[in-house]
Amino acid sequence: MDYEEIKLFREQNIHKQSNYQDLNIFHDRLIEQTVKTALRKIEEEQGKAPAPFAFFVMGSAGRSEQSLWTDQDHGIVYKGTSAEKEYFLQLGEEIANGLEIVCYPKCEGKVMASEPMWTHSVENWSYQVEHWLDEATWQSLRHFSTFFDSRVLIGDTAFLDAVKRATFDHLDSDTRVYKRLIDNVDYIRKGIGIFGQLLPEQSGPMTGHIHLKTTAFFPYVNALRLLALVNHDLHVSTAVRFQCLKDSYPFLLEYEDQFERLLEFRYKHTKKAKNYDEVHYVSLKQLSKSDKQELKHFMKSGAELFDKTKNFIENECSLW
Repeated sequence: MDYEEIKLFREQNIHKQSNYQDLNIFHDRLIEQTVKTALRKIEEEQGKAPAPFAFFVMGSAGRSEQSLWTDQDHGIVYKGTSAEKEYFLQLGEEIANGLEIVCYPKCEGKVMASEPMWTHSVENWSYQVEHWLDEATWQSLRHFSTFFDSRVLIGDTAFLDAVKRATFDHLDSDTRVYKRLIDNVDYIRKGIGIFGQLLPEQSGPMTGHIHLKTTAFFPYVNALRLLALVNHDLHVSTAVRFQCLKDSYPFLLEYEDQFERLLEFRYKHTKKAKNYDEVHYVSLKQLSKSDKQELKHFMKSGAELFDKTKNFIENECSLW
C-alpha cells in the first residue's frame, strides 16, 4: 500500500471502531503500515538499514490512549554508532511525511524521528535521557516524560527497554530529580469553578467547550507515570499501570475505574470532531445533566489522585 491508499483505508474504517481500545489498535495498524511503506521507499533509494533499529511511538500513542484524531510523536533507536544516524534521520523524515499524508499532523514541538533529538543509537539515547534529567529544566523534563511514555511498534523492544532501565539507575543516583518531575506536572488546569460550575473556554473557536486533556486526563496520566518511575515499571499504558501498581499502592483502587470510564466518555463525546484541534474538547451544550456531573467527578477524582500520589512520593518514599 502507498500513503494515499492507507489514507483511504483510514477514512473508510476509522469511524467503524466500536470503542477506544479498538480505535487504538486501528491507529497502530495504520502507523505500522505507514512506517513499513516509508522503510521500503528508503531501502529502494539508500539500501538496507545499516543497523538493527526500533521505531517507537510516544505520548498518547505510546500509552494507547489516542482519540479519533492524533498528531505525531515518535522516535528511532538503533544498535550502532553515530555513523549510521543520517540514514535513520532520512527514514524518520520519510515516516513523518508519510504519516502527514495519512492524516497524522506533524508534531508542532517536533517530537519526531526526523529530528536529531529523537533519533539516536542505544548508547546515545542513554546520554540524551541523562542530559534531560541532569538539566532538569521545565522543557527537558517535559521531553523526558514524553520519552518515558514510549512503546515500540516495529523492531526490537530490548533497545528501548535498555535505555529506560539505565534511566532508573540514573534516577536512583539522584532521587532529588523525582521532586523536579513532580513540580513539572504539578499544575492542573481548573475545570470547575468555586460554585461547582464547569469552566469552558471563554473565547476563540472553542468557546463553550471544555478542554478534556488538560482538565481531566493529565492528572491521571501524570500520577501513574510518576508511580511507574518510582516503582521502576516499564509498562506504558495508564490503564495497565493501574493494574500493575495497585497492589503496591492501594489508594489507586479508588481511581482505576474512573480512568477507564473517562476514556469511554471521551470516545463517546468526541466522535464528531473534524480535526486534531477539535478532538480534545467537548461542548457543554451537547452534554446532558448527568454527563456534566460525571465530567465533574472525573476532574475531582483526577485532582485527588494526583495529590495523593504527590504526597505518597514526597512523604512516604523518603526520596530526598
